[in-house]
Amino acid sequence: MGRLKIQPGINAIEEEPEDCEHTPTKGALACMVNSEIGAVLAVMRRNVRWGGRYMAGDDQLEHSLIQSLKSLRKQIFSWQHQWNTINPVLYLQPFLDVVRSDETGAPITGVALSSVYKILSLDVIDLDTVNVEDAMHLVVDAVTSCRFEVTDPASEEVVLMKILQVLLACMKSKAAIVLSNQHVCTIVNTCFRVVHQAGAKGELLQRIARHTMHELVRCIFSHLPNVDNREGSLANGNASASKQEFGGVHKDAGSKQLDNGNSSSEFDGQPPSFGFASTAYANSVESITTENTIGTINDKEASPDDLLLMTEPYGVPCMVEIFHFLCSLLNIIEHIGMGPRSNTIAFDEDVPLFALGLINSAIELGGPSISQHPKLLALIQDELFRNLMQFGLSMSPLILSMVCSIVLNLYHHLRTELKLQLEAFFSCVVLRLAQSRLGASYQQQEVAMEALVDFCRQKTFMVEMYANLDCDITCSNVFEDLANLLSKSAFPVNCPLSAMHILSLDGLIAVIQGMAERIGNESHVSEQGPVDFEEYTPFWTVKCENYADTNHWVPFVRRRKYIKRRLMIGADHFNRDPKKGLEFLQGTHLLPDKLDPQSVACFFRYTAGLDKNLVGDFLGNHDEFCVQVLHEFAGTFDFQDMNLDTALRLFLETFRLPGESQKIQRVLEAFSERYYVQSPHILVNKDAALLLSYSIIMLNTDQHNVQVKKKMTEEDFIRNNRHINGGSDLPREFLSELYHSICKNEIRTIPEQGVGFPEMTPSRWVDLMRKSKKTSPFIVSDSRAFLDHDMFAIMSGPTIAAISVVFDHAEHEEVFQTCVDGFLAVAKISACHHLEDVLDDLVVSLCKFTTLLNPSSIEEPVLAFGDDAKARMATITVFTIANRYGNYIRSGWRNILDCILRLHKLGLLPARVASDVADDSELSSEPGHGKPVTSSLFASQMPSMGTPRRSSGLMGRFSQLLSLDTEEPRSQPTEQQLQAHQRTLQTIQNCHIDSIFTESKFLQSDSLLQLARALIWAAGRPQKGNTSPEDEDTAVFCLELLIAITLNNRDRIVLLWQGVYEHICSIVQSTVMPCALVEKAVFGLLRICQRLLPYKENLADELLRSLQLVLKLDARVADAYCENITQEVMRLVKANATHIRSQMGWRTITALLSITARHPEASEAGFEALTFIMSDGVHLSPANYILSVDAARQFAESRVGQADRSLRALDLMEGSLACLARWSRETKEAAGEEAATKVSLDIGEMWLRLVQGLRKVCLDQREDIRTHALLSLQRCLMGVEDLSLPHALWLQCFDLVIFTMLDDLLEIAQGHSPKDYRNMEGTLVLAMKLLSKVFLQLLPDLSQLTAFCKLWLGVLSRMEKYMKAKVRGKKSEKLQELVPELLKNTLFVMRTRGVLAQRGALGSDSLWELTWLHVNNIAPSLQSEVFPDQGIEQSHPEQGIFSESPESEGTEGVRT
Repeated sequence: MGRLKIQPGINAIEEEPEDCEHTPTKGALACMVNSEIGAVLAVMRRNVRWGGRYMAGDDQLEHSLIQSLKSLRKQIFSWQHQWNTINPVLYLQPFLDVVRSDETGAPITGVALSSVYKILSLDVIDLDTVNVEDAMHLVVDAVTSCRFEVTDPASEEVVLMKILQVLLACMKSKAAIVLSNQHVCTIVNTCFRVVHQAGAKGELLQRIARHTMHELVRCIFSHLPNVDNREGSLANGNASASKQEFGGVHKDAGSKQLDNGNSSSEFDGQPPSFGFASTAYANSVESITTENTIGTINDKEASPDDLLLMTEPYGVPCMVEIFHFLCSLLNIIEHIGMGPRSNTIAFDEDVPLFALGLINSAIELGGPSISQHPKLLALIQDELFRNLMQFGLSMSPLILSMVCSIVLNLYHHLRTELKLQLEAFFSCVVLRLAQSRLGASYQQQEVAMEALVDFCRQKTFMVEMYANLDCDITCSNVFEDLANLLSKSAFPVNCPLSAMHILSLDGLIAVIQGMAERIGNESHVSEQGPVDFEEYTPFWTVKCENYADTNHWVPFVRRRKYIKRRLMIGADHFNRDPKKGLEFLQGTHLLPDKLDPQSVACFFRYTAGLDKNLVGDFLGNHDEFCVQVLHEFAGTFDFQDMNLDTALRLFLETFRLPGESQKIQRVLEAFSERYYVQSPHILVNKDAALLLSYSIIMLNTDQHNVQVKKKMTEEDFIRNNRHINGGSDLPREFLSELYHSICKNEIRTIPEQGVGFPEMTPSRWVDLMRKSKKTSPFIVSDSRAFLDHDMFAIMSGPTIAAISVVFDHAEHEEVFQTCVDGFLAVAKISACHHLEDVLDDLVVSLCKFTTLLNPSSIEEPVLAFGDDAKARMATITVFTIANRYGNYIRSGWRNILDCILRLHKLGLLPARVASDVADDSELSSEPGHGKPVTSSLFASQMPSMGTPRRSSGLMGRFSQLLSLDTEEPRSQPTEQQLQAHQRTLQTIQNCHIDSIFTESKFLQSDSLLQLARALIWAAGRPQKGNTSPEDEDTAVFCLELLIAITLNNRDRIVLLWQGVYEHICSIVQSTVMPCALVEKAVFGLLRICQRLLPYKENLADELLRSLQLVLKLDARVADAYCENITQEVMRLVKANATHIRSQMGWRTITALLSITARHPEASEAGFEALTFIMSDGVHLSPANYILSVDAARQFAESRVGQADRSLRALDLMEGSLACLARWSRETKEAAGEEAATKVSLDIGEMWLRLVQGLRKVCLDQREDIRTHALLSLQRCLMGVEDLSLPHALWLQCFDLVIFTMLDDLLEIAQGHSPKDYRNMEGTLVLAMKLLSKVFLQLLPDLSQLTAFCKLWLGVLSRMEKYMKAKVRGKKSEKLQELVPELLKNTLFVMRTRGVLAQRGALGSDSLWELTWLHVNNIAPSLQSEVFPDQGIEQSHPEQGIFSESPESEGTEGVRT
């Protein structure tokens, strides 16, 4: 019950009542009472009246007051029982008699009151005490009826203080709950009257009286949560109850007077007044205190139930009475008949502040329980809030502050019952006052803004405003207006930053942080797609099934917001062209395809922002459809039990009354019809309503038009309205009231359009109370982020702008920190709700504050950065956002990269920002030609020529500062410079810039792609010719980063590859001289291929094709890096040979290797790679066979390096034949006949390319190479048993390989100097042997071919040529011997095989004839040797050409 233990000496007793040792014994209590009796008697004896012998009459020796005290003194020591079994009336009555007596003076009454207070504070009287109810009632009645003589002002004030003390003790007593409603009302009433009286007394009494009043209200309303909900309230509708004094002592209870007998009474005589009030004010208060005495109505009005309620133990009825009384204190302005702004602040503040403070206490303690008691709630909803709206516009900051505190309490406890009231408060008070352009003083603005920020700190406030008001078509967009207000108020426009700006920022950031905190509470509802209406639904009928269930209300409010937005767009169209506006709404299915009057009427009624002139013209139109719309429009108003002028005001606020009389007639007819249906009252028909409405409009024009000089009087108005009510007159009072209402308050027939925020007029308040009964339930939001996406989309732009401007203007670190917190919260929300554009805007805004993007004109930018706290905080914030929320950054990467590049140029980045996840061992590389390749391709950084520096890492910058340059002597850096540097380094360390790239594998695809594009953009387009060292440094650095993220994202290489490849391509194509950039590009490309080939088989061709760029390098560039490139290619081949499967891929690899064959430094590595591919045939495949053989041929032909390598190359070529044999065997075993045939064709083609390659090497200048090549060729031609080569292929082989080789060798032998080609004779001999051997081996197969004759003649013609060949100018003896021998052998074999034989008459067998024709040219004697059976005569005459015939040699040869 909220008891206040006043006397410290008794505290200990009360804290442990169970402990007998601390409880006063019966005797102790008797002694205490005895001492109080003694005190009262002592003071009485000092007075002359009481001090002498009492002579009033013979029957009494002493006055009854003294007698009763002495009598009590006799009894107290004789009571044997516990004190709680003794009736308290026995020991209280003598004291109370003294208090009531009008014969006692102030000192005596004061001591008696002290005695009563002491007895109450002993806690002797509690609920267990006998007759406690009567005792408590008796105390209250006696003290509130206290009478005494006033001897001097000081003693009077003391008595009044004691009265307050005793009444408060009564309310705080354990037995207080037995007090009736009536007694509680009497206590409060008495206290208020003391407050009232204290205005003319001392300051101390005023303070104590007000404090007591506060304590009483707190004590009473703290009881509300414990009151049984079923406890009755007053039966009649008035908020006043009958007052009946306990025991029926005073009938004139309305003005309790404490008579003093002769001088002046407390409440009588002089008019009561408060300290600062004027006479008018005092009189008004007096009228309130007499008219609004708590718990008073005439006995005639009091129902028996009311009387009964007031005598029951106190509860809701007395609270209703007290609360109503407190609200009535706020009506003082109405009583005076003046606006709050026309008085001084002193006048303004006193009573309202006192009343508002009491009301605030009542609400704080009553809390949510108030909503369970309809009468109390109704008082708050209507009377209290109406007054709060009025006092909210007070010039006094104190009053405004108190009003805002009350509204905040009401929001906390009762917001579900105050939806429209809260809307009105924010629209008409907070939003009006918080903007200077609407005439509010700076103090008012500040208080209003502080209040708004307090509301913003309530986590669910903005969400609930949005859900309940912004998403309701009948309400204003309070959330949007408040958010705009906060962001605008934070902007310092042409002025320094003030406390108001920071305050607004706090509110804005409180809202944003509330959203950010909700993100973690639960995964927010999946973002729903845009709401759309597929068919027409009457938008004003959209309902929610369950306002408590988020699954229902969240989609519902989103749908309502969609409707509201569409209606606003429709209104915009309508204002430009009414027809197009309606068509637009039909297109969005908010109006039906065929317009009906009701839907158009509802559009006019519920859509904000419509041009009221156009609406008025439409409604006044004579067109039948427009007339129907007008009547439907009137039907949307609720005029039930409303005054005619109020109804007319509300009606005409919604549009501008047209100027034409016919239109006015139609409009007023519709209005009158609706009004008469709902509120007939004294009107007999609708015509009476129409005539009176017309008359009111005319009066309004007459009274408020400046051009009308002679104004209509009240009599004129009454006379004008005679006999309009069905032939009879309306009551004079009724018309008089209307007249004064219109005179005092104009009906605005030209409504305000878009001028700030509305003013709360009495008619609007009546309308608001009507709407509040019908409005949809208040949606209570929880801590989940259901609507944050929609809300944040509305406020994000202005919020970022506001925080940025404050951050820009701020100079104190705490403000910086506030802004940074705001930035991070915005980033978190943007990321969570996938608002990439917002995050980009934020990044762009923040990057400006890093000062890193400013063109640096400062001599020491590093020091300047170290001294600039704002820049450092902004930089850390940018990189914090990039690391935390990089997934949702898009175009913002460009700005972030600009910052990184600036840090790079200043040498402030860690040495390995661009490092990737590979092991260092994998990155090592041998020093190359020209510029060395660094051990980590990403560790090197080009020092900027503009800024000389020794080291590019963080510590390098630091050590540079500490070092002393010997060439340019400098002074030792100061302590401040060292600290600035240290701060700079610490800041960069805290940014974790490297994480952006090393952790890029966790970025979402879209963000990663944008990061890569930003790097390419930042690097700039490579230019042919001269670029500045600084630009090249930047390009190199960007390329390093690009390659790092490419390698880090091997799983998503497809995403990045195109851009990376094109960038490297542009670098390669535009570079004509060796430089760091092209080096990075080429080796980066090779590394990407090395690293990714094992993982991306589907991309292998693409990756390998990219290496063709290397082939396009400018000759000078290629030459500079050839060795290193080759080593990288070798590594690639060794690591990934098994992953290169396509011919295209191998073509690129072998092309790269082939180029190296003639490069002195690179050829060794190139040949090593080729050897790896070809040796043992492990990595040879049909895809790379021909390419590898061709590359090996180029190495064989190359004269770079030792001849041994050429020989090894030939061995590789020869060894590859085994591969062909193996593939042929495997195919036969695995595949069918058809497949085997196809493969054998492919293998034949490969073999043919092999021998063609060897043929070319057979023409080499070097003798040992030629010889080796010829032998290898011979082995490759003869070792083909397993290949199943088609016979036709051999014809090609003879033509393309053997015959061509023989011809070419002969031509070389005859046409070149022996110095160039040593021992060509030996080569020719070998070649001729090769021809013979191959021909003989293949003879069985070749002889079957139709073209055998031609082939054979080709063999013969070569033998003939070699026979005649001249080497060094003379015929070769070796050939002269060898050729006939070989021919003879061949002929013998052909004869043996039956290939060469005479088959017919002379002239019919061409093979036979042509053979001998050639043979005779070579060795005429051979025919007789080979075919001795044939006669010589059969041979041709030409056979006698040769003179020599080695017959014996030929015979021997054949025999062997």
